[in-house]
Amino acid sequence: MHVHETHPAVIKRLRRAGGHLGSVVAMLEQGKPCMDVVQQLQAVEKAITQAKRTLIQDHLDHCLSHMVTNAGQPQPGSLDEFREITKYL
Repeated sequence: MHVHETHPAVIKRLRRAGGHLGSVVAMLEQGKPCMDVVQQLQAVEKAITQAKRTLIQDHLDHCLSHMVTNAGQPQPGSLDEFREITKYL
């Protein structure tokens, strides 16, 4: 199992974002003002963005750092993985 200290906080943030997203759908169905809907969508987007950043930072700090050998040379594939994950920043 692959779990880091930040995962419970990320899960909490994503659950909250899911609740906000459900509220957005309900607001649209109820015909709420667009400004209110957009503000709620902004909250969802911000929560998801922060969760993603936290996961990426966690991966860089913990997973990729373990891929470097004691001589300071990256192991095969570690630079490729670093390049791949930075696409999501």
